[in-house]
Order: sequence, then C-alpha cells, then structure tokens
Amino acid sequence: MNTQQLMDETAKRAWQFFWRESHPETGLTKDRADNFAPDDYTVSSIASTGYALAANVVAVQRGWVKRADAERRVVRTLRFVLDEMFHFHGWLYHFVDWRDGKRVWNCEVSTIDTALLLVGALLSAQFFGGETARLADRLYRRVDFEVMRTDGGAKPEELTLSHGWKPEEGFLGGRWHSYCEHIILYILALGAPHQRTPERLWDAWGRPVVDYHGKYEHLAGGALFMHQMSHHYIDLRGRRDRLGWDYWVSSVHATLASRQFCIDNKTNLKTFDDDIWGLTASDGPDGYRAYAAIWGDQPDGTVAPTAPIGSIIFTPKEATRAMQAMYERYRARIWGRYGFSNAFNVDRDWWDRDVIGIDLGMALLALENHRTGGIWKLFIRRPEIQRGMQRAGLRITREPQPRPLHKPA
Repeated sequence: MNTQQLMDETAKRAWQFFWRESHPETGLTKDRADNFAPDDYTVSSIASTGYALAANVVAVQRGWVKRADAERRVVRTLRFVLDEMFHFHGWLYHFVDWRDGKRVWNCEVSTIDTALLLVGALLSAQFFGGETARLADRLYRRVDFEVMRTDGGAKPEELTLSHGWKPEEGFLGGRWHSYCEHIILYILALGAPHQRTPERLWDAWGRPVVDYHGKYEHLAGGALFMHQMSHHYIDLRGRRDRLGWDYWVSSVHATLASRQFCIDNKTNLKTFDDDIWGLTASDGPDGYRAYAAIWGDQPDGTVAPTAPIGSIIFTPKEATRAMQAMYERYRARIWGRYGFSNAFNVDRDWWDRDVIGIDLGMALLALENHRTGGIWKLFIRRPEIQRGMQRAGLRITREPQPRPLHKPA
C-alpha cells in the first residue's frame, strides 16, 4: 500500500475494532482485543467506549457504515451508561464488564476516563443531534466537577481536580496538578453549563518545562499520549492561553524529542531507527509501561505504532514515514484485523498480539484531523467547549514562525 492507502486502511481497521468489539446490548467497548483471532476478553474501559462514539462519527462521514446504524449504536450506548451503570456524582468507573457495566479489578472512578467518554458523547451529539444530543446533555449535566475539585466539600479552596474516587478509600490522593493529558478535562469543567467552576482552575496546575539536549523545549516529559490526547478533539493550533503558553508548540516539540531519542539510541537498541520510533504508554515484553524519553519508564526498544500515528497532526512527514516503515518491515508480525498491533520490540523478538482501544481511537482521530480537520470542526461548534476555551483564555495569536513555547501575556 502507498501512504494514502495505508492511512485509509489504518483508519478503517481502527473503526472496525470499535464496531466489532462493542457489546451488542450494552454498547460498551472492550479495553483491548486480540488483533489476529477471536478472544474471550470481557473488560471494557469507559474511555475506549468514548472513542467508539467518536469513531462512529468518522465512519459515517467516510461511508463505512450507514448513518442510521451508527446512530442506533450511539443511542444504545448512551442509554445504557445513563440508566444502568453506577456513577459517583456523574463520574464513572475506569474499567467495567462489557456485558453488564459492573466494576472490575477494584478500579477507581476516574475523572479523565469519564471525560474521554463525555467528549465522545458531545462530538456524537453535534453530529447526530436528536436523541443523541439529549442523552449527551443529560450525561454532561449530571457530572459534578465541584465534588472532584473540593473532595466532596472537604477542600473548598482547592483549585485542581482529583484523579478520582474509590468506595474503599474515598477521594484519591493524586490530583491533576501538573501538565498532562488533562487539558480536555479542565476545558469540560470550565465550560460546564450547569456549574460555575472557578476560572482559576486553569491557572492552578503546574507547567514544568523540559529540554531535550538543547533541541526541543516542551512542557513536562512523559509518554507521547500525554501530549496528544486533548489535541485530537481541540484544535489548539496558533493559540495561547492567558498565561502565554502554546500547547501545540509543546506537543510538536515533545514528538520531535521522542523521535530524536530513538534516533540517538539506535546503535544501542536495534528496534529504533530514523523511521521506527514511538514511545508512549503501551504493552511491552515485561508488561504495560509508560515509555518516554524524559520522565517515564526507561525505553527498552519497545515502540508503539499508534504513537507516531497519534502525532501525525504535529509532525506529518515524520509520522507518515514511520507508518510506512513499520508496515513495510514488520507487517507479517504486527499487521492484523484491526491494523497495527499495540507494540513490538525487535531487540527482545517480542510482537504484541493485542490492540488497545484508546490507542486505536487516538490514531483514528489524528488521521481524520490530519486529512480533513473534521473532528476539530465539529467539536469546536459545541457551546460548552467554546465557553471553556474562552474561560481558559485560549485565543488565536498571529505571530511569526517559529512560535516560542511561551510568550508572556
């Protein structure tokens, strides 16, 4: 396949995961699936279910599924989530059984994963309207952002959101207090039509700056998904917030730094090459890891194909070359019914059999935005998102290139 055909097929196979691996009665989507054969997995992630909602919008626009069939699937999912699943002030468990929506693995009620369900619902609402829009509005309006800000009223002056809650221990100690994938969560909080969260929420979290060998300055380190996830819904190109930060520039630089790390270490780890890179949270030969060039698990040669694909909006030339190289060299080992497997490691002769829903979702949305900007165009029409961005002070600024990461207001 040439590059265009490979992008088409990668996107379509990613959607097929969401269509085939969502339960026919509940609509909940598996957290992962075997890429080469049927499996007996039963665990759904609420974030993967959110990406399924968004994936069906892309599928209708691409002609992969009839609009009426996709809309029925979306409505079924939203009704089940609203009427049948446990929630804590609107927030949902991270992992549930796809057959009945019941909690598994003693997992937490997760703020970021609920947010990823919610943005998929809002995108679907914008596209389908009607019953989908009514259900998505119900879902949004029952989410209590203030309970997660104040730990149920115990911390009235707190300005960051909690990671979540567990029935065994209450509110989690971890908070969204430093730059991460949480931009979308804070935009949802600031734009909520039913609550007036403090605008200072946006200013309260830290923005540590790192620099990869003097070449690429960006916010924080960490796995690439941190720098991708919010951008797949919100178009932040050419925008700064009221504090002067350009999050698009940060993600471009984080991607280039991650790639450069692989190039710099290709003599030590034979998986890595100029066009074979991709450090993110993924499966690995020693289990699930958050691989990163800076502030993460030490890379061991494991790369995730969805990592460069998820950055195609930031570095299109480098990402498309990575897609093509991985397909041409390793397709016999990593190309299956849902496209690229989650990860591989040539150094360890390890080849993942599984795909992971959230990674396929990020890749699918990134590809669609790269080609048409379709997700961005739909999502920005939501009045809640416009309000959230306005309250965060995110505005378009006209500046000469290259734009600096930070420019004092």
